[in-house]
Order: sequence, then C-alpha cells, then structure tokens
Amino acid sequence: MPLTRTTRTLNALLVGFAILVAGTAHAGVREDQLAQYASAAKAANPAFAGFSAERGKTLHTQTFTGGKPDTPACTSCHGKDPRGTGKTPTGKTIDAMAASVTPSRYNDPAKVEKWFKRNCTEVLGRVCTPQEKGDWLTFMLGQ
Repeated sequence: MPLTRTTRTLNALLVGFAILVAGTAHAGVREDQLAQYASAAKAANPAFAGFSAERGKTLHTQTFTGGKPDTPACTSCHGKDPRGTGKTPTGKTIDAMAASVTPSRYNDPAKVEKWFKRNCTEVLGRVCTPQEKGDWLTFMLGQ
C-alpha cells in the first residue's frame, strides 16, 4: 500500500526528531512506544495510516462531556500551550508537556500508560485508543 504524503511527512519528522535526540538514551524508548501504539492501532483499524500531530493537537484542545465536569479538556490542567506549565485542580504545578521543554517526559512507558489511563478516563470518560495515544504523543514530541 503506498504511503500518503502526510504519512511520509510524519515519518520524516519522526526520523528528524530521532536524529535530534540521538544523543540521549531515551529516543528509542519513545519510538518503541509509538511503534507499539501503531501496531495496536493497525490491529484495531486496518485502515490506520499513521499518527497525526494535528489530530493530537485537536485531542489536546477539544472539550469532552464524558469525563469529570472540572476537567472537560486536557487544557483544563495542562494549559493551551504545551510548552507552558499547568496546574491541577488542587493547585499543584504540572511541568510542561512539550518534550522540548521537559526532555525527561515520555521516557518511561509505564508512566506514560499510567497517565494516559488516568487522564483519558477523567477527561474523555473512557480509555484512549492506541491511535489517540499515538496522535497525542506525536503532537507533544513535536512541541
């Protein structure tokens, strides 16, 4: 199956990102996690053609009605700019979500899954799909 222009562009961006962070031991961890999400997304939807940072941005900024009323969007706690700090409903500061600002983010797959499980349930009212996780993570890795 031929790759779409968007898929080729995304793949080029991911390769470029990997090259930029090749000096760190964690670049492979992030790529492995994205590969696992891609495999699960393809299993769930054979038409899956790759992750989209734009869909990830939409997921991050979209308002949902299925979760907790005080957290209707990711931006409720994390703010609109992923490069800025956020704040929990109890007032605790949250480090920036953007990998460029907080380089240690997304280096522990178990932590990533823990926070997806908690935050997706609280915001969306359900578990995020592998495609949603991959789209959102792709968006954050590009910030």
